Amino acid sequence: MTPMLDTLQPGITLVLNDGGDVSDFGTSSSRRPAGEIPLHDAYSRAVMRAVKRIRPAVVHIEVEHAPAKRGLAPRTSTGSGFVISQDGYTITNSHIVAGARYLEVSLPDGREVEAELVGDDPETDLAVIKLDTTVERFAKMADSAAVEVGQVAIAIGSPYGFQHTVTSGIVSALGCSARTQGGQLVDNVIQTDAALNSGNSGGPLVNSAGEVIGVTTSLVMGTQGICFAVASNSAQLITGWLIKEGHVRRSRLGVAAQNLAIQKKVVKQLALQQETGVSVTAVEPQSAAQKAGVKAGDIIIALGHTLVKGVDDLHRLLTGFESQKTSITVLRNAAKIDLSIQPEAV
Repeated sequence: MTPMLDTLQPGITLVLNDGGDVSDFGTSSSRRPAGEIPLHDAYSRAVMRAVKRIRPAVVHIEVEHAPAKRGLAPRTSTGSGFVISQDGYTITNSHIVAGARYLEVSLPDGREVEAELVGDDPETDLAVIKLDTTVERFAKMADSAAVEVGQVAIAIGSPYGFQHTVTSGIVSALGCSARTQGGQLVDNVIQTDAALNSGNSGGPLVNSAGEVIGVTTSLVMGTQGICFAVASNSAQLITGWLIKEGHVRRSRLGVAAQNLAIQKKVVKQLALQQETGVSVTAVEPQSAAQKAGVKAGDIIIALGHTLVKGVDDLHRLLTGFESQKTSITVLRNAAKIDLSIQPEAV
């Protein structure tokens, strides 16, 4: 009988026999002899292509810190990073390089070069260092707003000193809040089940095109398959400030938050100009949000006169924001409430 065909994507076809078993897998332009087992499936090819594109930009960082006490040997640590410009600007994690007195970076081409700390931001666990050399290949940043749950996520870094180790999985959740290894609460992170280990920190999390969708930053200790990366859009905003000023000027509300779709009936009933907002999952005691009357379960939809459709919007509005009174609009029990708030300078 004629085999059934199920098209997976352009140019790739899954051929099933009458019993429903996979009998061959290949491309429309290349047919294998009957019974020959393919060397690589579509998933493997996607991962390999992505790794080939991002690997030339991924670096291994060795850090030397001042000794804890006089007379002791300097403290050393390692981590990962990735180059984002031809002149050597490189993204990594704050907890890796903060306070470093010496940085040495190993590049994929075998070179070992010194680097200097440009700036770091403990609030997002991001940092920028600059290599004492130029490079030919550097990473391309993707739009993290276009990332979807279930898509392929590939991490590459130097866990336990094994350089350019690759792990892959999927995007498990978006718009989460998570604590970094340094204890800071970071919003708008991507959760993935791609295995991350000590040393992966600071490396890129990429999509199947080899574009950076996040900066790997932490894992939940004592669990399996729960790892996090700061979304690329947030990373670009923060690293821009670090390169420009060496630090990030910002204010904070004191909430843990994540993106949320607003019920359609509420959007229609209140004639809202948006379909998404920022759901408050927790409010810190004595914070600006608590003093303003913001409660867990509220959905933030505006700060001042600017709509807030997601955590990215909130971060952008608070970055560079001078600590002054403004309004915050939230949805609570299908009602729109305006509150007066004074974000705290960080």
